[in-house]
Amino acid sequence: MFSERKTFSIKVTVAVALMATAGAVSAQEITRHKAGQGAAAIAHINVSQKMLNGSDRQDRNWLQTNGGYAQTRYYPGSQINTGNVKKLKPAFVFQTEVVESMETAPIVVDGVMYVTTSYDHVYALDAVSGKELWHYKQKLGPIATYCCGPNNRGVAISGGALFLGTLDAKLVSLDAKTGKVLWETQIADPEKGYSETMAPTVVDGKVLIGTNGGEYGIRGFVKAYSAADGTLLWTFYTIPEQGSEGVWATKDATGRNLHRDIAAEKAALAMAEMAAPATAEKPASATVDKPAVPKDFYKTLGGGVWMNPSVDLKTRTIYFVVGNPSPDLYGAIRPGDNLYTDSMVAVDLDKGTYKWHSQYVPHDVWDLDAVSNTMLIDVKNKSGKMVPAVIHGGKTGHVYIHDRKTGALIRFSQAMIPQENMWVLPTPEGARMLPGANGGVEWSPMAFSPKTRLVYALNLHQPMTYHVEAAAYPGGKLWLGGAFKTIPTEKQWGRVAAVSVDTGKIAWKHDTEQPLIGGGLVTAGGLFFFGEGNGNFDALDAKTGKKLWSFNCGAGANAMPVSYMVKGKQYVAMGCGGNTQLDFKRGNSVFVFAL
Repeated sequence: MFSERKTFSIKVTVAVALMATAGAVSAQEITRHKAGQGAAAIAHINVSQKMLNGSDRQDRNWLQTNGGYAQTRYYPGSQINTGNVKKLKPAFVFQTEVVESMETAPIVVDGVMYVTTSYDHVYALDAVSGKELWHYKQKLGPIATYCCGPNNRGVAISGGALFLGTLDAKLVSLDAKTGKVLWETQIADPEKGYSETMAPTVVDGKVLIGTNGGEYGIRGFVKAYSAADGTLLWTFYTIPEQGSEGVWATKDATGRNLHRDIAAEKAALAMAEMAAPATAEKPASATVDKPAVPKDFYKTLGGGVWMNPSVDLKTRTIYFVVGNPSPDLYGAIRPGDNLYTDSMVAVDLDKGTYKWHSQYVPHDVWDLDAVSNTMLIDVKNKSGKMVPAVIHGGKTGHVYIHDRKTGALIRFSQAMIPQENMWVLPTPEGARMLPGANGGVEWSPMAFSPKTRLVYALNLHQPMTYHVEAAAYPGGKLWLGGAFKTIPTEKQWGRVAAVSVDTGKIAWKHDTEQPLIGGGLVTAGGLFFFGEGNGNFDALDAKTGKKLWSFNCGAGANAMPVSYMVKGKQYVAMGCGGNTQLDFKRGNSVFVFAL
């Protein structure tokens, strides 16, 4: 999950009856600028499955959130490169009407760009001039309960339709030409803590989407819907009805002692109440300070899925990571390993059935869950043979590299940021441990270059203390079981780490003044693009980490950069609206650069 910070208060969660903030309560489509390149192109939008299958092997469009189903965030064009990037200048700046955090990855199709904002606005733009073609505002319901800001990370596209997840836990299909609603379906109940900030993924007529809500006692899932009409096709629950206790692991994925009291956990499970899960009106407790464990606590065990799954079309498998258990810090009410939280999971694409899982932090009481994207590449195994792998950058500060077929951990990287006092248990007074609850690698998607064989990860360094307190299930409200607090006297900073996927060793590091959150993009031109909370949008040499170019956008550059080509000219786009989670300066601009 995500930890929010307002000065030194770590968690700020919103459960609001939405008012006319940022125009978020009225649904309308506004059509403008019916002439020019984009307007002509939008009439012919039709993205085939063949285009999606090859989306990461062409340099014209950016068709998926992370470039393609492998999610490498690698752009194969090289017109903008290490030799000329210093000449990069703004081609246009588009300003939305929503001044709030921006975490979107624009989708670009044949000269048309689709951008989302906080509060679930969608804009269609001319990708060369920035002229607005249409603007859609989702009519949000009276209740939206969400963590870490009213974010939206983008749309998916297939055929002539866009797909949008909303803060009030809906999935919406829009006509890509006009912005008109084609269909809408309710994914889950927002009053119980469910919400959507992730971009969907579309494959073979299925729209895949997970859920937020690990801070509210939800039961996490990934669902597949029909792209044609929104019919639910299958559901995979990230919290199994039976077996969430796992193997009672005493060590994390790297072999370090988790200091669990297994005997106490087993005793708590054995004494679990026969009644239904606790509610706000009826806590599962004879005493408020020590809630009992309800028999079916799996229904409120958390396990949100924050970022897009990667898709292996050959084996018909999707791979995703699962967030923290609920409550975040108070583990006594949820004995066992709490499967499949803090895990990478492989699921059958067509049936939604389980294939394998690998858990990083069993029985997590530090909020160091798995939230970033998974990535499909080939790596050298321990014998030096190239094998299909799936990798993930963790909040622990490691890159984890798994055998794609079995889930076995091939290797984990050197620690990308400082680690201290792991895994000290939280206390009422507060226990200091590094990394802090934000990471490591937060939701920030990594990028991989087949030229350098390096994966590029954006990291945070935020020293924190972990505090625990007993807390019964509050009925869809914020449920932390304590708090994690930044330490005002200790410096916070960010780090780009370039890691060899074949050895796990760090090739180079580039440090920044502020913690990093957002996406990275690596290109065939030898560049790595990323943004900072101070507004700087930077390009580094992908081989060495040397800074080659920077432009200040005036607000936090915390979205996900993309690149595309129109009429033989390469562009790089970045959303600059700041970040609620780390309280970086807000804005409302999408900057597009070219030579």
